Amino acid sequence: MAAVGKKKPRPGLTLPNSGGAGGGDLDLLAAAADVDRDKTVTQGSVGAVDAEAELELDTLQRKRLQSFLELKQKMGEIHADELDKLGELGVGSGGVVLRVRHRPSQLEMARKLIHLEVKPAIRNQIITELKILHECNSPYIVGFYGAFYDNGEISILMEYMDGGSLDQILRRGIRVPEDILGKITTCVLKGLIYLKEKHNILHRDIKPSNILVNTRGEVKLCDFGVSGQLIDSMANSFVGSRSYMAPERLKGSPYTIASDIWSLGLSLLELALGRYPIPPPDPEEFRQIFASSSATPEPAVVMAIFELLDYIVNSPSPTFPEGIVSFDLKDFVDSCLQSEPSKRPSLQALLLHPFILRSEHETTDLARWVVKVKDIVNS
Repeated sequence: MAAVGKKKPRPGLTLPNSGGAGGGDLDLLAAAADVDRDKTVTQGSVGAVDAEAELELDTLQRKRLQSFLELKQKMGEIHADELDKLGELGVGSGGVVLRVRHRPSQLEMARKLIHLEVKPAIRNQIITELKILHECNSPYIVGFYGAFYDNGEISILMEYMDGGSLDQILRRGIRVPEDILGKITTCVLKGLIYLKEKHNILHRDIKPSNILVNTRGEVKLCDFGVSGQLIDSMANSFVGSRSYMAPERLKGSPYTIASDIWSLGLSLLELALGRYPIPPPDPEEFRQIFASSSATPEPAVVMAIFELLDYIVNSPSPTFPEGIVSFDLKDFVDSCLQSEPSKRPSLQALLLHPFILRSEHETTDLARWVVKVKDIVNS
């Protein structure tokens, strides 16, 4: 229980206008309207694997990535009348994500539909900016097939990840085992490093619903902000995932890649716990949750959104109690969740953390785990 006494003045929260709590699968970073417009993009890499990045890939990754690029080149530009709807993958405050089949190639993909009422010039600019995604070719980034405008909606065509997003398992209260969490974290770090070092892009919306897995054992990031015009156009409709934003973003302060590191730490704590970790359970409830094989129960009290954001800005960062998880995992999460951005490690430093180094030497079957939880989620 918090100590009772004279309350300190609360720093102001920069809270974008919103009609809802946000956090859906289609929260395209609308709260980050100050996105950096000066992204550095290597031209001419469509249809080829970046030579420098290729050196960091293993043989299987290189083969899969090259096959993806060759197939995309054969398909050419995709049109709405070539797509057959197979089902619905998710709904968010920005629109809907469909599972579709491209008839000419018989390839299944995910189609994100975003309804926007904007002038044609703005619409065309958004489509142009989204085509930057053609340059983002990495085993840790969801593949992009194209974008177009049709019947009042912008369509974004992406690689279909048959294991879905990690938030789907959280809805069942499933806790992610530590060895699996290590593999996921390694992939997320490498995806963030790729975006920052190759394209000067911050993700800005790291959360479980933007981390996708498939039954080949791959982990990939989606929904990072490459279109500043799209972000601006959607900013008045809804906000991004405020509950995963670092304190400095909520206060309206300048931010860097350190904000993505905070969001990663919070997501890892959530995945290990099986539910959103703010406000955190007390140590005894933590122990009960981790001692049980049952699904993690919902918290007894759910904070209102402004109360939650105030907590993130002004209260101590959440953490694992001693002895609940390994020292390495606790230390990794604690280092990510430093309230002061300058105290958080760099992405490269995190990649050398003992938790990651240990994971890279473990022979964990991520694909088998994905198949198992997929069956549970779909049951």
